[in-house]
Amino acid sequence: MKTKSRFGLSMAIAATVAGLGAFSVAHAQDITPEHVAAAKGTLQALGINNQFDEILPNQADLVQAQMTQVYPNYHSLIDEVVTDTAIALAPRRADLENEGAQIYANIFSEEELNKLTEFYSSDVGKKFIQYGPIAARQLGQAGDIWARGIARDLSQQAQDELNKRIEEQGGTPVEAPAAPAQ
Repeated sequence: MKTKSRFGLSMAIAATVAGLGAFSVAHAQDITPEHVAAAKGTLQALGINNQFDEILPNQADLVQAQMTQVYPNYHSLIDEVVTDTAIALAPRRADLENEGAQIYANIFSEEELNKLTEFYSSDVGKKFIQYGPIAARQLGQAGDIWARGIARDLSQQAQDELNKRIEEQGGTPVEAPAAPAQ
């Protein structure tokens, strides 16, 4: 569940920023070390780095559980081996942050990244990060409910109007088709 909500958070933030028209695409040749540093600051402010930090421990837990199922008599040894291997792989975490910063730097200008960092570091920005996914989920639910109501009303009203016009032309009204299962 955590992964879905974190993904949802990232998507909600990206959609909100895109919807506000708050970005322009930067060209790779325009990206300076300062631009990348600004992107890293934005990743930090958004909490994306925290998500990155959880990947290796989560994967280590999965590998350890899988190996323990296959070799249950070696649980302690598996724990030691997986931990040692995960620690050896930990320096690769910086590669992911650099990749993330590059992605953001390709989309946002340095100035935009600094503004995003400022916003998401503010109290309202932190509140948006915390409650944005909840609001997005509730908005989606409200949209679904509204769409079902509109579909029902549109179908009924269109059917009524069709029958009225058929009768005006001297025809026999038609029976409404069965409503589709939802």
